[in-house]
Amino acid sequence: MKKSKPVVMITGASRGLGKALTISFAQNGYNLAICARHLEELNHVKENAKQYGADVLAITADVSILRDVDRFVSVTEDHFGRIDVLINNASAVGPSPIPYLLDFDDEDLTDVLRVNIMSAFLMSRRVLTGMLQQNEGRIINVTSEVGHIGYAGWGAYSVSKFAVEGLTQTWADELKETPIKMNLVDPGEMNTDMHALAVPDCDYPLKQPEEITDVFLHLASDQGKNVHGQRIDAEEFMEKGEAAWKPN
Repeated sequence: MKKSKPVVMITGASRGLGKALTISFAQNGYNLAICARHLEELNHVKENAKQYGADVLAITADVSILRDVDRFVSVTEDHFGRIDVLINNASAVGPSPIPYLLDFDDEDLTDVLRVNIMSAFLMSRRVLTGMLQQNEGRIINVTSEVGHIGYAGWGAYSVSKFAVEGLTQTWADELKETPIKMNLVDPGEMNTDMHALAVPDCDYPLKQPEEITDVFLHLASDQGKNVHGQRIDAEEFMEKGEAAWKPN
């Protein structure tokens, strides 16, 4: 049975951007299904979000693994009856400091590619069936500046985000005749644990994750219902609003 509030799934929700998105969506009247690999931190986020009246389902899962994806989505569908929005946020940056590609360990590189690419693919594929049946749904993939411009020293993370952008563009084109909307959001550099791993000696100011959640809320709302196949810079959205992307 459908709940009165729309349901948002967020992967990698125990910290950083995923945590900020969970709280922001709870504050704005959404119910949530969140996952991460760290149970204690995830439950802390859950309890914070519940303070705003949200029904929050928290599941420990590695969404780069098919069985965990199926369990996470199945439990969410059983609990809420539907999934309205999926935000593929889970990602890994690899060893710190990030080595140049020539020096990247095979297993480290494979792990980053698996987490960052397969999680977005497996989660999207699994929720799309239900979204198509209910004749609506939004999927938002999180990318990075290094996902469309290669920089030395960003290694497997950069390569993986290039793949996520290609995955999103291809899938968006496949979905263009359907009511499902799929987009990319580049949140920009943020003050997170992951950024500290990637840039351990950062000497310039960073935005807090809580500052850039508005673009995600917009894409999940009725105001964003016609946005599809776009790559949106969160900081540009903060400055320009809907002018931050080219209408279809």
